[in-house]
Amino acid sequence: MIKVAFICVHNACRSQIAEAFGKHFAADVFESYSAGTETKPQINQDAVRLMKQRYGIDMEKTQRPKLLSEIPPVDVVVTMGCNVVCPYLPSRHREDWDLDDPSGKDDEEYIKVIQKIERKIKELRSRIETGSLFEVI
Repeated sequence: MIKVAFICVHNACRSQIAEAFGKHFAADVFESYSAGTETKPQINQDAVRLMKQRYGIDMEKTQRPKLLSEIPPVDVVVTMGCNVVCPYLPSRHREDWDLDDPSGKDDEEYIKVIQKIERKIKELRSRIETGSLFEVI
């Protein structure tokens, strides 16, 4: 099965949401992992709360902030839009989703980012299912 890593510097918010949605919407198509070059002690609590409220997904049940060294080799790397030098991880395909970090902002900003990630996960699922993701390689 294809392995996808969602990476960001701190692995506390956007990459965790992407991992949760990957597991929720695409577990039959790809395995989802998230990691970073540094970690926070816990997943962003606003993201945890909103994912529970809106989708019934409890990220803290199956996820925690992880370093790049803690995940297996992957086929696809998706960076979140770190606005700094994004971590590097070898892969067959790499793309950046250019997502704003909602940390410290209001729920409306979190919801915008969550909805964007949901859409991008579903698009990624479709591209992997149809084989179009690896065509350019």
